[in-house]
Amino acid sequence: MENEKRFLCEAIELARANIAKGGRPFGAVVVKDGQVIAAGVNDIHSTNDPTAHAELTALRAAGRKIGSPNLEGGAVYASGHPCPMCMAAMRLVGISEVIYAYSNDDGAPYGLSTAAIYADLAKPFAEQSMKIRYLPVRLEQHQDLYGEWKRAQDRPA
Repeated sequence: MENEKRFLCEAIELARANIAKGGRPFGAVVVKDGQVIAAGVNDIHSTNDPTAHAELTALRAAGRKIGSPNLEGGAVYASGHPCPMCMAAMRLVGISEVIYAYSNDDGAPYGLSTAAIYADLAKPFAEQSMKIRYLPVRLEQHQDLYGEWKRAQDRPA
């Protein structure tokens, strides 16, 4: 519990420093084997990259540091409740635990809650606010995109 508080305090300090630079109040650290391997802040303000959330910048830095996109068994400590995009990315790279200090309820009065997005994503595709459709297009000369990828992976280096 003491390490968890320390890691969360580090994420919060990153968020506070980001506020001082004109950024949003979000910081995150990636921890593996009890050690911080990477940190990140919400860089949307400086990069104009809408995906530059603190958790994603930390994941990108962690992948570069260890030389792999596989962060299996790692944990992310975040200043705020991670949005669905960040949660999905953390799942895809193998993060096994997410701990955050400020909830969506804490952020709601400041316009910093993603609760409505979580609620929308819980609905069937046809009921969500964003139109989502499956349209099975295939190139005549290249019918199986995923099969092509699998064959390329199976070739000896």
